[in-house]
Amino acid sequence: MKIKLSCTAFALALAALPLAATAAGDPFLKAQMIAENLEPVIVHPEQQKAVQEKLAALEKHSGRKPNILILLVDDLGWGDVGAYGGGTAVGAPTPHIDSLASGGLKLTSTYAQPTCTPTRSAMMTGRLPARTGLTRPILTGENPKVNPWASEQTAAGLLSAAGYRTALSGKWHLGEPDGFQPQQVGYDEYLGILSVSSEFSQGLDARLVPNLVLKPERMAALKKVSRSAITAGKRGELAQVLEPIDSIEALAQIDQKFANFSEDFIRRSVKAQKPFYLIHSFSRVHNDNYPAKGYAGKSPAGFPYKDAVVEVDDIVGRLMQTLKDTGQLDNTLVFFTSDNGPSDDLLPDSGYTPFRGGKGSTWEGGVRVPGIAYWPGIISAGRQSDGLFDLMDLFNTSLAVTGNSAKVPKDRYIDGIDQSSFLLSDQGVSNRESVYMYAERQLMAIRWEEFKVHLKVFDVKRAGANLDESLVSSTGMSPWVYNLYVDPKEQVSTGHRNFEWGLPRVVGIAGRHLATFQKYPAKDLGLAKPVQ
Repeated sequence: MKIKLSCTAFALALAALPLAATAAGDPFLKAQMIAENLEPVIVHPEQQKAVQEKLAALEKHSGRKPNILILLVDDLGWGDVGAYGGGTAVGAPTPHIDSLASGGLKLTSTYAQPTCTPTRSAMMTGRLPARTGLTRPILTGENPKVNPWASEQTAAGLLSAAGYRTALSGKWHLGEPDGFQPQQVGYDEYLGILSVSSEFSQGLDARLVPNLVLKPERMAALKKVSRSAITAGKRGELAQVLEPIDSIEALAQIDQKFANFSEDFIRRSVKAQKPFYLIHSFSRVHNDNYPAKGYAGKSPAGFPYKDAVVEVDDIVGRLMQTLKDTGQLDNTLVFFTSDNGPSDDLLPDSGYTPFRGGKGSTWEGGVRVPGIAYWPGIISAGRQSDGLFDLMDLFNTSLAVTGNSAKVPKDRYIDGIDQSSFLLSDQGVSNRESVYMYAERQLMAIRWEEFKVHLKVFDVKRAGANLDESLVSSTGMSPWVYNLYVDPKEQVSTGHRNFEWGLPRVVGIAGRHLATFQKYPAKDLGLAKPVQ
């Protein structure tokens, strides 16, 4: 499948072709193409050299490769964390997460995809969902007609082959059938849920979904297409049911079970004297949030969502203490983030973002997420940066930090960028020039420097209904442009007035990007909506 640029009536496609071809000579653009199949990068040789020396010295001192721990929260808002202006101010203190931010690098321009499945696939493969085909969440009982994992490689799989112990703890949501499961696509171990917490609550809570729970025939059908259980598996095996999720009380406890597994995995890896790569993937704070034991009303706000934020923060503190207790705190890159923005559709029991829009949209509120990199002795405490970071970059960065950059695939297009020098250098700056924002297969917007350029926009028909009542509309003569430094809420487009100098740059970037699909076509998994 070829994706075409059909974004505005501004003759973008015609303008993009010559600009894309001459981008290397444009004094505004800094990124360089270092390989045909790799996203262009802004090269910073001095900071790269400094980081390589720093990592070599650490390995010589510790006698082992560094570990990687990715803390991935589900649907957490940019503004939910205290370090980002939330926390106590919005009724849910986050002291442990705030400690990571103050002790490491707080990124203010970290970007995810609009929804969870696309973000998770991008983070694990370094490839845009428009390429892998994992363009939207896989829903109850769905079985994609093509297994994307049959032709994708994950960072976990590449690191496992390099001698790392790899594990996925918690939410997967990237396919349930045989061949789709985490322990079948690169993770040595898995314990968690293959789908999403709302899939379980819909069959348990008659207050929320009476038209399912109170209908015996429908409930019988649900049980045939949805497995409501914590499952677990080892590399290559089919996941087995560990325990059923057959009550709201059982559903409320699943994140504590995931934390138990992650703590045990870390301890076992250290005992085996093996470096580890662990994605701890919370089911929190995705709806529906039923407080775990001891957490009902624990947040000042007292709402279930806020209690869940407090639980997430406590688990972060628990896993950081495990690193300390096992002597691995100074030998582990920790990255804390969220898979998309908060779900406005669930207000008032939902998260907070100061930006426009929410989950499901490509407005800043849907795709801009917290991003914190923490590594005592390697990442200087107290750093902050507005440099661009896409969660896809964790793929390349994980391989680079562990000394496995040569394993980045050469037979497909990789959209992620090695950001190790950005994260780890004392004065590091981003190696990424632009971020591409998609709604399924449609290129919607591009972030370049402090500017957000929309080629298409989400038109929300009812306040807070980004998922349930929104349309995708093309922009008119000019793309909509917002300077996020002075208009972070994306309220007044000023592209025609004071960004004429920048429009050709972004058009050129878009043209070069879309041209990559010619040689590296997208996969079709059959997830597209049936429209005329």
